Amino acid sequence: MLIKSFKLNKKLFVLCLVITVLLSSIAVYYSFANSAIAEEAEIEEKKDFIKWVDFNVTAEVLNLTAKLDIDSHNGKEDVVYDWIELLAFLSCKNGGNFKSFNKNDLNSLIAELKNGQTMEDLTQNMKFYDYYYESYLAVLGGFIGNYSVEVIQEDGSKVFQEKYGLKAFLPIAKNYSFSHYDDFGNSRSYGFKRTHLGNDLMGSIGTPIVAVESGVIENLGWNQYGGWRIGIRSFDKKRYYYYAHLRKNHPYAEGLENGMTVKAGDVIGYLGMTRL
Repeated sequence: MLIKSFKLNKKLFVLCLVITVLLSSIAVYYSFANSAIAEEAEIEEKKDFIKWVDFNVTAEVLNLTAKLDIDSHNGKEDVVYDWIELLAFLSCKNGGNFKSFNKNDLNSLIAELKNGQTMEDLTQNMKFYDYYYESYLAVLGGFIGNYSVEVIQEDGSKVFQEKYGLKAFLPIAKNYSFSHYDDFGNSRSYGFKRTHLGNDLMGSIGTPIVAVESGVIENLGWNQYGGWRIGIRSFDKKRYYYYAHLRKNHPYAEGLENGMTVKAGDVIGYLGMTRL
């Protein structure tokens, strides 16, 4: 009896041990699964931005859509256009490749909008519309809109006039000549291997450099790659402007400091050839 009881108890012990291990495994699995789900949710939450997008909209398409936007607002037309919406729609039509841009796509879109259709109606089945809209808004947001400009009247007095149009400036001051070296995307090896995410404009040393867009100065001083430089962040924090290779002995306009606000068109520095 003792032997049978021992054998029975041993079987029960092993069974209980198996059940315990099984329950522990299930608990660990669910704990791991819940942790994994929570971690995945956290990662998804962190991925609420677009890390990279190829912006290859041509000058032709930019001009066409910008004109539609500006003319419709200034003409107080019944239908006003948003050039970023138009660009996002066209990207969906051509898969983001503007080399295959068909002007008929734009003409058809304008006709449908004039006939009472809305962008929401026309894009509801476009899977990537929101993606392109967010991407192009990050690149072009604030470039077109309302702004004030100072004008001189016949009696010599100055007044501010409200206007709607292109608000972004060329970084080279008016009446100064320059040439454009299209080296965006070229390889760079100094320090580490990377691509050049900018364009170089060649001009005379001392040429005034102006702010392309209004914003806040985040970096002012020496940089080992760009020499004397200014870094300005747009107010919506979606664009960062890096003005590099400024003049050696007089790189900046007087009084500039980190944290200061600059307006589009303000002189911020002077062209040079510092560092690489």
